[in-house]
Amino acid sequence: MSLIDRHVGFVRALREAGIPVSVAEGLDAAHALRVIELSERESLRAAYAATLVKKPAYRPGFDVLFDLWFPASTSGMHAERAERPIDLETAPVDELRDQLARLLTGGTDQELREFAQAMVGRFGHQPAATPGRQNWFSYSVMRALSPETLMARILQNVLQGQDRGGLAERNARRTVYDNTRRFEEAVATDVRRRIAEDSGIERIARSAVRPPLDQIDFLRITKADLTRLRREVHPLARRLATRLTIKQRKGRRGRLDFRRTMRASLQSGGVPLTTHFKPPRPHKPELVILCDTSDSVSSFAHFTLLLTYALREQFTKVRAFGFVDTVDEITRFFVPGADVVEAVTRLTKEADMVRFGRTNYGHSLERFAERYGDAVGSKTSLLILGDARSNYQPPALDVLRSLVGRARHAYWLNPEPVAQWDTGDSVASEYGAVVPMHECRNVAQLTAFIETLA
Repeated sequence: MSLIDRHVGFVRALREAGIPVSVAEGLDAAHALRVIELSERESLRAAYAATLVKKPAYRPGFDVLFDLWFPASTSGMHAERAERPIDLETAPVDELRDQLARLLTGGTDQELREFAQAMVGRFGHQPAATPGRQNWFSYSVMRALSPETLMARILQNVLQGQDRGGLAERNARRTVYDNTRRFEEAVATDVRRRIAEDSGIERIARSAVRPPLDQIDFLRITKADLTRLRREVHPLARRLATRLTIKQRKGRRGRLDFRRTMRASLQSGGVPLTTHFKPPRPHKPELVILCDTSDSVSSFAHFTLLLTYALREQFTKVRAFGFVDTVDEITRFFVPGADVVEAVTRLTKEADMVRFGRTNYGHSLERFAERYGDAVGSKTSLLILGDARSNYQPPALDVLRSLVGRARHAYWLNPEPVAQWDTGDSVASEYGAVVPMHECRNVAQLTAFIETLA
């Protein structure tokens, strides 16, 4: 495969993985290849990263694809290496673990990569059903060497009689932990390289890279992703508050400025042809959030509760309500300073949102209007979060229409793709005719929604 083919395939793989690369950026990367030393692989990586990667969140996926399209080595090609203390192909496992322990305390990146490649070649393969093919796995390498069990041996050698629990031990633990992660990644990288050689780069590239954090579907998000998303929520909350404030002020004028108007009328013989108004008083809007907390959208509900927690700092008043087949106010669980994970745990145990456990938007809206209708007023922005699936129950459109009519603004964010609206028990279009409904499956779409409010 020529360098041009690799460049084109690499850029295409980045786009397919959700990393945006424009035509101009692809050309910039191609121009950069003309001024660097192509034999220096890390210079090549840096040139591509500088021209193609726009956010830190895109870098992990970029590195995985770069290692696939521009591997450090290929099977059957062996560069000259320094003399090894042991034969990695035949040495007993105990000697290999001793060598790994030495590398985890002071090995270079190159030494860790070479050791990882040798270990994948020795322990990482199993015969495939197709003759002449191999299946490659990371877990068999890690099971054979068990690097996580080497800590006690390493600390004994490093400390050599020094007191435990001191700075030396903490530094040693951190070094070993970091090098263990590097070794695991080196093993995974070599496994992906070998699979790509057997099955094709394009095939493994589609499954090797998770979407960037801002493009992960809320309905398929993991606990680890939610932890990372906490850092994204507060900037989004600030932008949402700003956009709603701007939208509220747009077209509004303050009281008549009589003095400026009369002064301007002197130019037209005392006739006030031009009127001047005082600027409107700054006002932070109030916000009411209605959030579907049923199991069908539990991951989305968890994210929206994180957003609710962050929004409390941006608005004059925020009232949040959760519902399944009835509704309860959950504002009390998100007091300033509370731990959001603890608040969500308390909410699931203490909030009164479930009668029979089957989502019922109509009944929830009726109960909300009956018990909390005064929460929505002329200064209120109403934000509804849910998939609009009501288990074939009456949707209570009149109640929703009344609530929307009293609010200053109303929006509905739906975590399902538009193609799935109105399928099965979904009444998305009926609700969408009353309140503007927006597809909101990930952080990128939420960001786009916030931008449209301006």
